[in-house]
Amino acid sequence: MAFGQDIGIDLGTATTLIYIKGKGIVLREPSVVAIDKNTNKILAVGEEARRMLGRTPGNIVAIRPLREGVISDYNITEKMLKYFLSKVLGNHMFNLIKPRLMICVPSGVTEVERRAVIDAAIQAGARKIYLIEEPIAAAIGAGIDISKACGSMVVDVGGGTTDIAVISLGGIVVSTSTKIAGDKFDESIIRYMRKKHNIMIGERTAEDLKINIGTAYPRVQEVTMDIRGRNLITGLPKTITVTSSEIMEAMEEPILAIIEAIHAVLEKTPPELAADISDRGIILTGGGCLIYGLDKLIQKETGINVVIAEDAISSVAMGTGKALDSIDEIEYSYSIEAKIKH
Repeated sequence: MAFGQDIGIDLGTATTLIYIKGKGIVLREPSVVAIDKNTNKILAVGEEARRMLGRTPGNIVAIRPLREGVISDYNITEKMLKYFLSKVLGNHMFNLIKPRLMICVPSGVTEVERRAVIDAAIQAGARKIYLIEEPIAAAIGAGIDISKACGSMVVDVGGGTTDIAVISLGGIVVSTSTKIAGDKFDESIIRYMRKKHNIMIGERTAEDLKINIGTAYPRVQEVTMDIRGRNLITGLPKTITVTSSEIMEAMEEPILAIIEAIHAVLEKTPPELAADISDRGIILTGGGCLIYGLDKLIQKETGINVVIAEDAISSVAMGTGKALDSIDEIEYSYSIEAKIKH
C-alpha cells in the first residue's frame, strides 16, 4: 500500500461510511460510541455500540457524537474516527501511512463547525484533510457530471440534515441545509406513539418502524408491524400493531418541511437552471430518501420528475472518494477547504 492512501469519509449523524481508492466502500457503521462514565474508557464503537442504545447500565452510556450533521462531542468523534480508520487500514498501517482524507460537511456549516471536523481528523492521524460539501459529494457519487454548464438538483436526506442544492459548473448555485432528516422522523414517531397509543418506545424501535413500514405517500396495500414499548399508564411492557398509514401520519410534519425547503430552493434558482432541472429531474440521495413514496410525494408537490440514486445510502461516501481522484482540479472549483498539514 502506497504512502499517502486516499480515503473518503461520509461522517454522518447516523452512519459513517469510508471509501478507499481502488477498493470502494470498506466500512459502513453506525456513528455510535459506548463509554464507561466511571473510567472514561471506550467500550464499543459502531454496530456493537448501537446495539447498546437504550440498554446500558447506569455507568455505561451509548453516545452519538454527531448531532444534526455537526460534531457535538469533539473528543468522542476524534476517537471514533481513529477507531474506524485503524479498523480499515490496520493499526500499524494507519500509523505508517498517514492518509489524505476527504470529509464531507453539510452545505450550511459554520467556520467553527468546519474547524472542528478538520481538528478531529488531524488528531485522528490524517496527513492532509480536504472538505467537500455534501450535495457536491452526493452528486458526484450519483454519477452526475457536475462540471458541465447544466443545472442539476440534488436532495440528500441524511440522518441529521437534509441538504438541497442546485449545482452547475462544479459549484453550488443555490443551496439550503435543514436540520430535518432521519432523526426528526424517529422523534416524530416516538411522539406519535406516546400521544396516540400511550406507549413509550426507544430510538431503535422508532428507527425500525421508519425503515420497515415508513411511508410518505399512500401505499396500495397497507403493511403492519408489531412493536413493544412501555405502557405510560400501567408502566408495564405492552405489544401493539402499528400500520403504515399511522407512520405516514406521524412523519407528515417533517416530510412537509423538507418539501417546503425544496420549494424554497427552486424559487431562488435562476430560470435557465430551473429549465435544466425540469428536464433532468431531481436526484434523491441519502438513507432518508428510501422511505416508501418520498420520491412520489416530491414529484407530486413539485411537478418535476424525481429519481432515486442507484446506491442512495453510499452516494456521498462514493462522491468523497471519487473527488479525491481529481483533487488537483477540484481544490479550487469545489471551494474545498485548503490542505491542512499535520
